Amino acid sequence: MRTEIQVPSRLEFLIIVEHWLLSSLEVALGSKVDWPMQSNRVRLVLAEAYSNVVRHAHRDRPHVPVLVRLKVDERTMSLEIWDHGSGFDLEAYLPPVPEARQESGYGWMILNRLMDQVEYSLQAEGNRNCLRMETCFPAKVLEDAVAF
Repeated sequence: MRTEIQVPSRLEFLIIVEHWLLSSLEVALGSKVDWPMQSNRVRLVLAEAYSNVVRHAHRDRPHVPVLVRLKVDERTMSLEIWDHGSGFDLEAYLPPVPEARQESGYGWMILNRLMDQVEYSLQAEGNRNCLRMETCFPAKVLEDAVAF
């Protein structure tokens, strides 16, 4: 299954994108995945990625759209967030050091911990940047199969 949504660069649209994403995943995956266990992870990944586009890539440009694409095969989700910003320089990124108590810079680390694969392409298709994240959800454990 493939689907996409395009919304303005405003934080109040996060709830719309979240509803679209979770509903799409639930339709595509049905009972294959334990949603109470996985939905919070998907929400956090989406919130981090979408809010970074709004706050950084499209800062002061709420009219510029954010494109979110979803592809689902079996239990694998591929999520792309496309923006028209100047881009994020991964070469200059330094992981946060907990002792430094820094206020920002945790997003890339969070995404990489929660997803199986994270890629960022500068100036890809149509002079846009693309954050692509992929994960394979664990199969839902059937309660009857576990009981002895």
